[in-house]
Amino acid sequence: MVAKARVQKRLYYKIGEACKAVGIQPYVLRYWETEFPALTPSKSRSGQRVYSEKELEIIRRIKELLYDEGYTIAGAKKKLEGEMAAGGLGEGRDEDEAAGEATAAAAPAPPPPARPAPARREPPPPAAASALDTDASERIETLVSGIEEALREARDILALLGPKPSP
Repeated sequence: MVAKARVQKRLYYKIGEACKAVGIQPYVLRYWETEFPALTPSKSRSGQRVYSEKELEIIRRIKELLYDEGYTIAGAKKKLEGEMAAGGLGEGRDEDEAAGEATAAAAPAPPPPARPAPARREPPPPAAASALDTDASERIETLVSGIEEALREARDILALLGPKPSP
């Protein structure tokens, strides 16, 4: 039986330790720092990034939004900002919340809401061009006729050049 490597709970984690705890590569985490304003690690005296438990929670949520729920970076950023504004995710808890959780623990918890499947965008079928507005439809027809004309000209030029001479 192989024991899993455990990351001990501490106040701060270096970037390698944080990445191991969350299951991502350091370059991914550094990129996320540039995209998500909520993710701003402090630096140690030696200049290394150090992450708190709160930031690890934010990183886990970003990973969940991007990898599991299928959000884009922009969509995950909006969703995360909304969750942070609503007071969830990594925010400090006050005593009222802790007391509310103690009483809620006695009652059975409702099942978690089902997550909607990530929306997949597929290109419209070719026949859908007629369903587009007339301006877009005209532009598509102009593009297709231009391509056909360019192909005809290319074939005419090839015919003028004739067959390739043998070496």
